[in-house]
Amino acid sequence: MEENDLVYRGKSKDVFNITEGPYAGKYRFVFTDKATGYIENGKPVFDPGYDMVVGSIPGKGSIACRFATHFFRLLKAKGIPTHYIDTISDNEMIVEPAIPLGMAVESPGFIGSALLTNLEFTWRNNATGSFWRRYPFVKPCKNTHKVVEAWTKGDTDILITLEALEETGAMTREEIEFSVKLVKDIAEIASDEFASKGLHVIDGKFELGRLKYGDGKIVLIDEISPDVLRVCKGYSPDGKGDCTVYKECAVTNFSDGKRTIKNINQVKAPDFVNIFL
Repeated sequence: MEENDLVYRGKSKDVFNITEGPYAGKYRFVFTDKATGYIENGKPVFDPGYDMVVGSIPGKGSIACRFATHFFRLLKAKGIPTHYIDTISDNEMIVEPAIPLGMAVESPGFIGSALLTNLEFTWRNNATGSFWRRYPFVKPCKNTHKVVEAWTKGDTDILITLEALEETGAMTREEIEFSVKLVKDIAEIASDEFASKGLHVIDGKFELGRLKYGDGKIVLIDEISPDVLRVCKGYSPDGKGDCTVYKECAVTNFSDGKRTIKNINQVKAPDFVNIFL
């Protein structure tokens, strides 16, 4: 792979344009060992719910690729549209080129104007992570029925309301409704798959886009990997779907104007990926 074929360098993988061979014109995903999280007491704490790269985990790229392959093939069997084509090595995947959802700058002459790039959709089975930090009046681990939110991707992800997406012209109402349903359908499949293994998905994030050479239909792009899911063990819901062990699992803090929340029963990616590999 030539560096000049690089399309995008992300937090968990690099994307290259393929210029020759049977997959010419397609994209090659190269999954890396980089990992996101936060710094605590001067040490990195790996957590896919955060958007800052804090280090690397040897072998993580290979695991993420194999994990993503499992779910892409599962989604295909369920009739979910994606850009996946094939997996060609432990950490390399071939996909259809896709254009992430976004919007061009309407008035580029104004200082500070910027593109809306790479919309990302989060969904949550339970109130924790940034959802609880933004809405601390909600009981931790409350059932949130796969509530969907949209974010702009970047060095720091920024929440954008679904209504704002429509009013700005970034997406039509029909596209937003289709995207929300698609995200919830994928979330349901992922949640059921983990439940069949005795685990519970807390939340996740997906990226949607349009195939570059397609009919403009919105599909799942990027991937489903340990980088985009948070999983726990010991989930015990009541009749409303709220977790009944949240007092033993959720640990919150408020210091220097910042809220934090941790889930003791959250399962680290290396401990759950082998179930599917």
